[in-house]
Amino acid sequence: MTFNPELSVNQKIELPFKSSVDLYLKREDLIHPIISGNKYRKLKYNIAFAEKNNHDTLLTFGGAFSNHIAATAEAGRVFGFKTIGVIRGEELQDKILDNPTLKFAKSCGMTFKFISREQFRLKSTQSIFEKLKNEFGDFCLIPEGGTNDLAIKGCKEILTKQDLSFDYICSSVGTGGTVAGLINCSKPSQQVLGFSALKGDFLKEDISKFAKQDNWQLITDYHFGGYAKINDQLILFINSFKKQTGINLDPIYTGKMLYGIFDLIQNGFFKPNAKILAVHTGGLQGIEGMNKRLKQKQKQLIL
Repeated sequence: MTFNPELSVNQKIELPFKSSVDLYLKREDLIHPIISGNKYRKLKYNIAFAEKNNHDTLLTFGGAFSNHIAATAEAGRVFGFKTIGVIRGEELQDKILDNPTLKFAKSCGMTFKFISREQFRLKSTQSIFEKLKNEFGDFCLIPEGGTNDLAIKGCKEILTKQDLSFDYICSSVGTGGTVAGLINCSKPSQQVLGFSALKGDFLKEDISKFAKQDNWQLITDYHFGGYAKINDQLILFINSFKKQTGINLDPIYTGKMLYGIFDLIQNGFFKPNAKILAVHTGGLQGIEGMNKRLKQKQKQLIL
């Protein structure tokens, strides 16, 4: 399967309620089945850097259901790199085959190192970097979620000239890299809205490290309790959206963002006759893992 960024078309979404605004979805999920959406954009220049500097190994960090872990493992397989995933949670090391994301990453050849949540919080420190160097030797480090200067460069390519006509650009936010890239390539007159998938306002600081304009706002009302937290209301929305449009939404990022956009439209947040562009950041591999959890709780599954 090849990468095809040209498949990322803007698809108009027919709203199930009356409104003067127009909503379009940028289908970044169509670029590739696994390395899709913002993961393709973030990894593009990181992989080019690794190749240029003769690295043969990529090392990165992530949780058990991380889209970034799956995408990095697949990128390693496709481009011929060894891959190492430093995974949050020591208790997971004997449950790889029970976890769809880790099982897939392992099938791509990824090596895992499971560390405690306390150690994982030190992922950006020199001490853990040195420990990993001693254990694994030389590697090209890619941060959790893939966010660094090279990732921002890739995410700046999400918007094209045809997108300059939109009044609002919307994206989900996990580590802040994607929305920072969108901010940096948007027009000053455009408003960029980041919908946080995590609880709290700390992402403002992370975005500010990379954002070069101030035409943005972080929306923190639609995290549904925090990262990877969902409820029946969100599942109903995702399934209704799929029935209406034929488009799959992941429950961690894009599903929450679009739920928020629909709610804000109905509550008059956007100016009349506004044109809104929402970015589908992919991450559909996470649906299987979420459905496994939902099935255990005897909850409605994601279609």
